[in-house]
Amino acid sequence: MDIEINNVYLENIGKLFRYYKKLGEQAIDQLEEEQLFEAFNKNSNSIAVVIKHLWGNMLSRWTHFFTSDGEKEWRDRDAEFENDMKSREELMFKWNEGWDCFFTAFNSINPEDLLSIVYIRNEAHTVMEALNRQLAHYAYHVGQIIFAAKLLKRKEWVSLSVPKNKSKEYNEKKFSIEKDLSDFTDDV
Repeated sequence: MDIEINNVYLENIGKLFRYYKKLGEQAIDQLEEEQLFEAFNKNSNSIAVVIKHLWGNMLSRWTHFFTSDGEKEWRDRDAEFENDMKSREELMFKWNEGWDCFFTAFNSINPEDLLSIVYIRNEAHTVMEALNRQLAHYAYHVGQIIFAAKLLKRKEWVSLSVPKNKSKEYNEKKFSIEKDLSDFTDDV
């Protein structure tokens, strides 16, 4: 595989992971502490539980990424869906610990590693496939966090993308500047 293409891929997917981390944080920051622990019904998860699940997944998948299966024996996935956290600080500690584990492993990936094989639940994945799998998984859960936060917000929601009924103004601004090589994640 072409090393230059691999570098572009790693740079791009790294930006996307940082983008979704930042979106999650921007949603979380808009809520009162007690809102982070609210679930809409018995079949839904609070934002705290979603974060705890992301934390468990990240620690399992990215600890010893190249040398052990991504589903660690010590992981208790079912317990991730039970809320035992009591504060925003505890919640954000887990959020940051999970992301730190991910970014430490991600930063160790070299372009020539992308076709190497890693395992998740005994299923072979290229490193590229494993990254794509986890990006989709994390984006899915960050989307849940954002959706729940918008429903829970008791005051004005600050949009994390193009605000409702503001597409025309947004596009006018975008098309008023010269084309460049910036990335949409640069605005976050």
